[in-house]
Amino acid sequence: MSSFTSLAGKLLIAMPSISDPNFERSVVFLCAHSEQGAMGFVVNKPAPLTVFSDLLEKTDLAENLDTVPEDVMRIPIRLGGPVETFRGFVLHSPDYPADDTSLVVGGSYVVSATLSVLTDIAHGRGPAQKLIALGYAGWSPGQLENEILHNGWLHCDAEPSLIYEADLDITHARALAKLGIDPRMLSSEAGHG
Repeated sequence: MSSFTSLAGKLLIAMPSISDPNFERSVVFLCAHSEQGAMGFVVNKPAPLTVFSDLLEKTDLAENLDTVPEDVMRIPIRLGGPVETFRGFVLHSPDYPADDTSLVVGGSYVVSATLSVLTDIAHGRGPAQKLIALGYAGWSPGQLENEILHNGWLHCDAEPSLIYEADLDITHARALAKLGIDPRMLSSEAGHG
């Protein structure tokens, strides 16, 4: 009998020992986690295409739109991870209907990867809470568990206020504070007594 515990629906918080620039000081929402591996989105890294209007310019989406509200044009785009950075994903609240291609995570989050969700966002009919990401973070079987074992990541319950936070610079510190940890007290050196 396996003692595997899925962390799907949780937040991973990068520890100082993670020096990979893709994940340094990152907070990752885990969408899927099983013995076959894990997948999630970095929620606090801006993408090179920084706002929704940039995304519209790079896709055929703008051709079918008359006008897009200015606040929608300024929705920030995140760099969800180093895998398939050309693919777009929307992590959103469940008020927007999931379709048969969506991944429902717990009762509070849905991942959609269709153009229809982006079109609905552009028309102001999208989900109330949303994070638009390019790319994702992925781990092969056992890789994430090994990184956690070697103090690469902490994890905590996901919270919409952390996932959809507009100020990306404070997300990492706020996630650590949720665990009662002051980021100034962390060291990249593992302690062995």
